[in-house]
This record gives sequence, C-alpha cells and structure tokens, in this order.
Amino acid sequence: MGKRWNGWGSADVAPSLSAEALAFLASRVGTAQPASSITRDAAVRSVGVARLPSASPLSTDADVRLDHAYGQSLSDWITLRTGLGLHCADGVALPETAEDVRAALAAARRAGAIVIPYGGGTSVAGHLAVPRSDRPVVNISLEKLRGLRSFDGENLVATFGAGTPGPMVEAELRAHGCTLGHFPQSFELSTVGGWVATRSSGQQSLRYGRIEQLLQQAQLVTPVGAFTVGGAYPASSAGPDLREVVLGSEGRLGLLTDVTLRVRRLPEHESFHASFFPSWDAGVLAVRALVQDGVPLSMLRLSNPLETITQLALADGHARALAWLTRYLGWRGVGDGRCLLIVGVTGGDREVSSARGALAESVARHGGVRVGTSIGASWARGRFRGPYLRNALWDAGYAVDTFETAVPWSRATETMNGIELALRTAMDGEGERAHVFTHLSHVYRSGCSVYVTCVFRLASAPDATLARWQRLKRAASTAVVAAGGTISHQHGVGSDHAPWLEAEKGAQGMGVLRAIARELDPDEMMNPGKLFT
Repeated sequence: MGKRWNGWGSADVAPSLSAEALAFLASRVGTAQPASSITRDAAVRSVGVARLPSASPLSTDADVRLDHAYGQSLSDWITLRTGLGLHCADGVALPETAEDVRAALAAARRAGAIVIPYGGGTSVAGHLAVPRSDRPVVNISLEKLRGLRSFDGENLVATFGAGTPGPMVEAELRAHGCTLGHFPQSFELSTVGGWVATRSSGQQSLRYGRIEQLLQQAQLVTPVGAFTVGGAYPASSAGPDLREVVLGSEGRLGLLTDVTLRVRRLPEHESFHASFFPSWDAGVLAVRALVQDGVPLSMLRLSNPLETITQLALADGHARALAWLTRYLGWRGVGDGRCLLIVGVTGGDREVSSARGALAESVARHGGVRVGTSIGASWARGRFRGPYLRNALWDAGYAVDTFETAVPWSRATETMNGIELALRTAMDGEGERAHVFTHLSHVYRSGCSVYVTCVFRLASAPDATLARWQRLKRAASTAVVAAGGTISHQHGVGSDHAPWLEAEKGAQGMGVLRAIARELDPDEMMNPGKLFT
C-alpha cells in the first residue's frame, strides 16, 4: 500500500493497543478520547496555489507537494492529522541523477525560491518545516537517487545514491557478503544522505560506529557549484576535514547526491541477550564497565525501571510468561526496581565467545540476572516497529515524543532525572500528567546517550495539543542545556532544536557556521531556519 501519508511508515502496518495497554496508559496519564483525523482529500484541498512560473519544470501537483512537505516531528503530525496550519512548498523536483539535481537547483534559483531537501521524510526535529516567506519554496526530493553505484571489495567501500533507504543499502551489500551496520530506528525509510546530513547514529553503533566513522566521501551540489568532500584515502592530516562540514549540515549548504561509505564483512554470529538488574545504579555500573573494558559488543541498551514496566505492560499476549518472569526475578532478588538490559553480541567465533563470557561476569558482579535470548530476539524482530505505535497512540487519543542527549557518565543519572522531572511537571498548570521513561541507547567510554520518551493526552483542540507539545519541548531542552548535554545526540537540530544550539556551539562557533553557509549559499536559498536563523 506504500508509505502512510499522515503517520509513520508503511500504510499496511497498523498496530493496535490492547485493552491492557490502554488501561495502563489511563492509569498513568488519564483516560483519553479517541482522536479523529482529516481525510487526505481535505488535506489536498488545503494545499495552496503554487507561486511558480507556468513554464517551471517543477511539479506543482497538490498531492506531490503534500507528500513532501512534512516529516515526523510532533508538530508535523498535528498538522497532517488535523490540518492545523497546513502549508506546503510551491513545487517539488524529483531528480534521478546528479545532473538533474543541478538542473533543479538552477530552476529554483531562477525562480528566486527557497530550497528544502527531502530524503526519506523521517525527521523528528523539524528539518522539513516550510517557512512562510515572500519567496516561493521548492522541495528537491532525492528519493530517486537510489541504489548501489559501486562496490570495492578489496578496500571495503561502497558508493550509494543519497536517496537510498536502509533496507536497500543492506540488501545490496549482503549480495557482496557485507553490511554497513547502520540501523537507526527509522531504518525502513531513512536514507544514506539523510544519515549524513543529520549525523545519524544506528542502534549498533558500539560495533559499527556512527555515520561520521562510516562516511569516506560525499558529493555535494551547492548553489555556487558541486564539489567532493573526503577522498579515497583512509585518513588524512591535510588540514581540517571537510567531511565534518557536511556531516550534520542539514541541507543548509547544498544537496548530497552520492555517498561513499566504509563497510564490513557480514558477521558470523549475532544474537541479542537480555538481563535484569535490581536497580538503575547497578545497571549503569555494569554497562559502563562493559564499554570501558572494551568488551566487543554491538549494542548496550539499558531501560530504567519505568521504561521496563512500560515495555512489559505493552507486550501484548504474553501475560502468563511475564507473570512467570516476574516471580522468577523476585526469587533471584530482582524486584520492583528492575531494569532491563538488551545486549547485542556480534562477530566471529572468538569475538562472540569472549563477549559472552565478559557479559556473564559483569552481569553477575553487579547483581543482575541473565534471562537468555528470547526477550532479545523479540526486541530484534520488532526493532523498527516501535514508531508505528505512534499511529495507534494517536488514534487512541495520546501523543508520544522523544527527547535525547548525551552526557558524561558522571552526569547520566542526574541528567535523566532532570529531564524526566521537567517533562512530568511541564503541564501542571493545566492539570495534565505525562508518562515519562528513559533508556541509555548508545554508550561510549566517556559517556552515554540519555533517551527519554514522553506520552501525554491530546487536547480537545489541535492548537491546544500543539501548545502542550511546545511546553514539553521547551522544558526538556532547557533541562538538557542545564545539565550540560548536547541538544541532540542522534536526531539532528532542525527547527525544533535550533533555539538551543548556540548554548552548545557558542557565539563564535555559530559565526563560523554562518560564514560557511554564506560562502556556499550567498543568496540564502538552502533550508533556512534549520540549525540557525
């Protein structure tokens, strides 16, 4: 059935919430009223008249413009579900080659237009927000620049069109016995160009690295010309690395057309193991020890007690197994404060054997209980299905959003508590509650990411729901900055996080970013309002 136009993912995947899950949410934030959504026909009728010359080569079809106007930020959701403030670009280009991209950019320039790049449409940080401007606005979609361009098995690098989505990347590489290993939760739809432009991190980055470790070279088309960043060399000390200019640039400098990535041979073995710890502190100590000791794991994901409870409560159809698990953990001394750890064990025979031994020792040393691979296997099967719950939650009258940062180990728990408290109290003035829980999604020797989820009730009117979300976003972002964390570990900045970027980069750093943008985009065509104004 294709991609869903007003929600997450494929239109033929439609998860529902069980009666038990709905009762759990009602106990946490209150009973919600099922939400209605506008029809697609109504949304298409709301798309305005295009402000482009009649001879423009860009598509002005209302359906095409609607399908490229929004991402997955909660503000995007509110608009697409309710029609509140619906506003689309004036035209869309769908280039199939790098030369087509250059032609589309030239056409937009002749029209005096603003350009917003579009990849997989998975941004949760407002990267696709269409400004209300006197200038026309054009989406240049890279979705047709897809597929493997070249594969070098000797040097283990592969070049892809920037619009290649995750599943196609892995399918192409698997045919050569390789993998990229980059698995963000948006994997099904997000693209290699989007990963680079937002400085993405995959779920198994502990083994494979973040996208900045995987990127070797990229082709960038800018308003002043095309050029290559990086090169065929594995490393260089020849001045500042221009790859870093493109990584995280979010379309402010130009459009990526081809991306060359460092790949690996497929692992011989992979499994996901679950353990429970008696407390958050015990779990954090175990995870920190595993990563700082260099144990060869691909992933460590630690849920705090409330996320653990929530995951178990939403595990549909496993009531008897979960009751048995709860009794078993109680017998082993792991009670109500239990925290779930999912561990990825990936590699060759010796590597896997070493990792399993070190994992068992660390779990035991910190009072944890290993429960095998069934929970881990279930997580792996559904690892990209989590965002689909946003659809079911909305239909039931709830909204969900996530807030993430990264901090040193010494501030991890304090940061988690600060963000959770800010979110739980942000709506006190209107008597609303938020259900808030956290996990550590990525770990490093010097620190970790803190990934917080917040569920709250939709208001009776769309503008009131938007105001609730804005309060929550401000509260969480302010808490992140107060804790000394990055405003984004893996989702990028976009327009949603832009007000807090200077706190991280400093005034001079922001000046450098603006100067680079002026050099490559003197007419301020490219994606204004993202990163900085």
